[in-house]
Amino acid sequence: MTNAPTATNLMTDFSLEMTGKDIDDLDQAAGLIPAGTRVNVTFLGNEDLEMRLAASRSVLAKGLVPVPHISARRLTSRAELETYLGALRDAGAIDSVFAVGGDPSEPAGPYSDSESVIRSGLLAEYGVRRVSIAGYPEGHPDIADDVLWDALAGKADSLAKQGLEGTIITQFAFDEEPVFAWIEKVRDRGITLPIRIGVPGPAGVKRLVGFARRFGIGANAMIVKKYGFSLTNLMGTAGPDKLICALESGYDAERHGEVHLHFYTFGGLTATSEWIQRFGQN
Repeated sequence: MTNAPTATNLMTDFSLEMTGKDIDDLDQAAGLIPAGTRVNVTFLGNEDLEMRLAASRSVLAKGLVPVPHISARRLTSRAELETYLGALRDAGAIDSVFAVGGDPSEPAGPYSDSESVIRSGLLAEYGVRRVSIAGYPEGHPDIADDVLWDALAGKADSLAKQGLEGTIITQFAFDEEPVFAWIEKVRDRGITLPIRIGVPGPAGVKRLVGFARRFGIGANAMIVKKYGFSLTNLMGTAGPDKLICALESGYDAERHGEVHLHFYTFGGLTATSEWIQRFGQN
């Protein structure tokens, strides 16, 4: 665990997220985003291959690094996965991907989880060099904790055996305490991959709470008050100021290893990028 950021620069090398519909927003935000920033491109059910490719090409054109998602349970066949990987390779967007299980409760094809995609060997075959995998500091509403831990260890091991670089991107959180407790458990299990802590960018309070409840993230009155908003007033907006200050204050490079931030842009790429720029000037 070398070259880890210090407690005062967790914002160094942050990453962002966009959907296939956010190209115009990316155009507007591009001047605010540092060159080389990683931008994850989602793999949602209401998007098609061309939308995902167009978003990845747009990220590249802005001097940024596309990290296309691969949603295992949305893939209908090995051929569909190969078509997607081949298209990413042709677009020059194959270097980094994020392999995730995806939302569907039942797989549409042969891949029941992201580990099965990694184990297929197709990522390396098509030129992928870096693979992000998911982490869940507050658990997953549909997956038992022991299964999550086994899967995390299995994916890390499979990446290492294939010579692929790995990164863990966590689900977003409102509270630093479960995040740090989870990171310590990850390190205690001998998993040394860099971790990107999921942080919600500035957005409407009602929208943030809705996403939190959907993904089983703590959104009780105590936690959200600590974060900086109230469940009794859902009409305003909130940014992650308090959370990031708490993360920077509690971060211990020796204990936690390499850690960065990943912004979920629920309020849009431009709003998030503007907030990051203002926060960095404070």
